Amino acid sequence: MNLPYSQFQYAVLMLSALLLFLYGLEHFSKELQTIGRDRLPRWLGLATRYRLGGFALGAGVTAAVQSSSAVSALVVALVNAGTLSFAGSLAVLLGAKVGTTSTAWLVSYELTHIGPYLIVLGGLLTMLPFSIRVAGRAIFYFGFIFFALDLVSSSLEPLRQAPWMLDLLARAQAPLLGVLLGVVMTVLLQSSSVVSGLAIVLVQQGVLEPMAAVAVVVGASLGTTATGLIASIPMDRFARRTAQMNLVFNAVGVGLMLPFITPFGEWAVRTGGSPGQAVAIANLSFNLGVALLFLPFTGWMGRRFAPPGEPTPSAENAPV
Repeated sequence: MNLPYSQFQYAVLMLSALLLFLYGLEHFSKELQTIGRDRLPRWLGLATRYRLGGFALGAGVTAAVQSSSAVSALVVALVNAGTLSFAGSLAVLLGAKVGTTSTAWLVSYELTHIGPYLIVLGGLLTMLPFSIRVAGRAIFYFGFIFFALDLVSSSLEPLRQAPWMLDLLARAQAPLLGVLLGVVMTVLLQSSSVVSGLAIVLVQQGVLEPMAAVAVVVGASLGTTATGLIASIPMDRFARRTAQMNLVFNAVGVGLMLPFITPFGEWAVRTGGSPGQAVAIANLSFNLGVALLFLPFTGWMGRRFAPPGEPTPSAENAPV
């Protein structure tokens, strides 16, 4: 390896901090799913009678669990179980696109320093009985996410001048390569929330230009579909079609945005109060734009693209 040992140590530190971030994100999501395990299917059944209800629930649940990948995999599983209709799932998936941007906003306002306080609070609550203990575990892992992200930020500082890091990030300045980098990183890490948060940290550290970070977060929205596609492989054709439609939503959105990433990024930079907030604005605007583009047509798509044999769900003809 060509890196000096000290830089190698910092690279290991960054990787370990990133793995801790993923660990915290996974367990935070699991804790919240445990809290809502009995209620979520009923909520989905009620909310998806109206496409806006499904959209709002998808956004809210994703903002809570901090992972659109987890929500998309859950939606695919619920479709497979017959709890959620194919048509109803489409609005939930579009809502998840918007909900996943919450991580970027939290990071852009540099709130990672609250992590230790939440860890202490959550740890104390886990000592209490009954349902408070479950909520305490969720708070603990939520703090753990930000504590780990703070470690990622600290570990990046010494790598700012590393030639291999500068060369990699310089390639992301080209919009297409930035999008591809976002796709690859999200497929590997299985979380667009992680990639968008990491992109904003890199911008705040001065390692990555905001324009390149915008391309990365746009690509992350496409890479996050891999989780649902993988989860759907052993499931029935309705679940597989749900995962495929999620891929279509994101692929069309990225394809439409790709020629305009540069002016879109320039607009976000002018609008944002800081470089990190500019990336968060771009992330929200892109995902909200794609969601609003497809949301009015979810009923038609539910009828047009559903595999044959599914009973006609009420959500297909539901009013907005």
